Amino acid sequence: MTQTYDQFSDLLQARYSCRAFRPDPVPKESITQIVSAARHVPSWCNAQPWQVTITRGAGTDAFRAALLEATSANTPVAPDLPWPTGYSGAYAERRRTCGFQLYDAVGIAKSDRAARQAQMLRNYALFDAPHVAIVTAPAELGPYGAMDCGGFVTAFTLAATALGVASIPQAAIAAYAPLVREVLALPEGRLVLCAISFGYADETHPANAFRTERAAPSDIIDWKD
Repeated sequence: MTQTYDQFSDLLQARYSCRAFRPDPVPKESITQIVSAARHVPSWCNAQPWQVTITRGAGTDAFRAALLEATSANTPVAPDLPWPTGYSGAYAERRRTCGFQLYDAVGIAKSDRAARQAQMLRNYALFDAPHVAIVTAPAELGPYGAMDCGGFVTAFTLAATALGVASIPQAAIAAYAPLVREVLALPEGRLVLCAISFGYADETHPANAFRTERAAPSDIIDWKD
């Protein structure tokens, strides 16, 4: 059992948010394997609310083009779920540190707002990934359906890592939920939660050279004796 735990821990630590991909497509069989593993995560009443719409080839290119057009036209953001109302304390510090690590890795000065904005827009180019999985949940299940889908997203990225496939979950894409729904012909009754861009990592790209830190167990656990 210790060996199984160590293998799982190693897999968790090997996963990272990839921000530069090679154009090589992932075989359909491998993508199916990823989803086959991820579908075993728990969900409330075993509802299994997750659905994924996965793009390939021209489908990815069309979706990427639509997102970039929306951002260049300053299309108003319209997420299906409200954004966080703020980040404070340790959450703000972690968010800020992650951003500065990325800027340092790609050589962007903290004072260079134009370059920081350009880097942010890389989200909508899907970091040049050959595939994107759009994760949706039934609107009637509300935040609890979304919470269940969070487990699916985690399992998807871990299964991908186990197969040598890099990924990055992206809430940013949910800002354009109506556009996503239109371009991909998604049903109106499903919430657009996030995207997972995935493919094979460009390991030479500086954006993939840093790793974020994690809080210690002592910072997470509140024991009650």
